Amino acid sequence: MQINDGLLSGARQVATAHFDERNDPNNVNLLVIHNISLPPAHFGGSYIEDLFTGNLNPDSHEYFKQIYQLRVSAHCLIRRDGEVVQFVPFEKRAWHAGFSSFQGRNKCNDFSIGIELEGTDHISYTERQYQSLLTVSESIIRRYPKITIGSIVGHQDIAPGRKTDPGVSFDWGQYRGKMMKIFNKVRALKENP
Repeated sequence: MQINDGLLSGARQVATAHFDERNDPNNVNLLVIHNISLPPAHFGGSYIEDLFTGNLNPDSHEYFKQIYQLRVSAHCLIRRDGEVVQFVPFEKRAWHAGFSSFQGRNKCNDFSIGIELEGTDHISYTERQYQSLLTVSESIIRRYPKITIGSIVGHQDIAPGRKTDPGVSFDWGQYRGKMMKIFNKVRALKENP
């Protein structure tokens, strides 16, 4: 996968109005991993896309009456089968982090990319999701070299006490171990083109 004009090749593109301009599109230096399932702990269907595009029907499920008016989005969603759906170009500011702070900087949406995994804090993610996440992450760090292994975090890290995702079910050890290999490969290619 490659990123051209903020769009990820190979991702299914779904348009949303839930984004705005970044103050500095060249200062992206944070990657935030989230989870989402709608209704909670249910997978599949169009409800996540409906929420991120402002089309969630509050009559489809009792839970939706609480959230259907939210104006939220993410740059990408990775479904249980590994499909990658992109809602917001990476150069734009998606509305995924809310009230948040990283290393003393507030408003993480300004300088971050948000990836949602279809899942919950307590249900294991699929191998296909991890494979897609690694592929997407590699494309992102190639395009945004200010992102380091230390600036790939979960939502719970930038909004502690308010958010818990991606939760205990996310295997940070596996993901970070594989990401270190990707970082080393990218660095080697830059040093020896």
